[in-house]
Amino acid sequence: MNEKKQKLEYEDKVVRILSKDIEGRMKVYPGLTKIKGVSWTFANAVCKKLKIDKDRKVGSLTNAEIDKITEFIKNPDVPNHLVNRQKDLESGDDKHLVGSDLELRKEFDIKRLKKIKSYRGFRHTSGLPLRGQRTRSNFRKNKMKGAGIKKKKKVEK
Repeated sequence: MNEKKQKLEYEDKVVRILSKDIEGRMKVYPGLTKIKGVSWTFANAVCKKLKIDKDRKVGSLTNAEIDKITEFIKNPDVPNHLVNRQKDLESGDDKHLVGSDLELRKEFDIKRLKKIKSYRGFRHTSGLPLRGQRTRSNFRKNKMKGAGIKKKKKVEK
């Protein structure tokens, strides 16, 4: 009876980590990936470094553990290839950005590309793919206006 009561207690709970609400019934490993800027590999590294069981429910985490996770994500002690901002243009060092910081930095990068009129900047402004994908069949904007396709005329009686 107590086990059932305990399960229901943290299943209804919603945990807030780095301004993102995560349901209490989710496991820690996939729950961390809900935070913008935390990938599956980074979430795995967080669980390994902090020695938190990946199959544990998010709702069962204590406040101290949540604070530990938050601090670790802000200042990660992981190899450089797991960090999402390597060799930053302004500072030159490796950073890991999360949430709104990541969105803002991405927006500034795109604005910089447009400003210096690079190839990628032109592709961003025209709404085309940047990385060499084909554009003949995909990335079509006016899907309703098919060129060369005629509608059948209704036959009047």
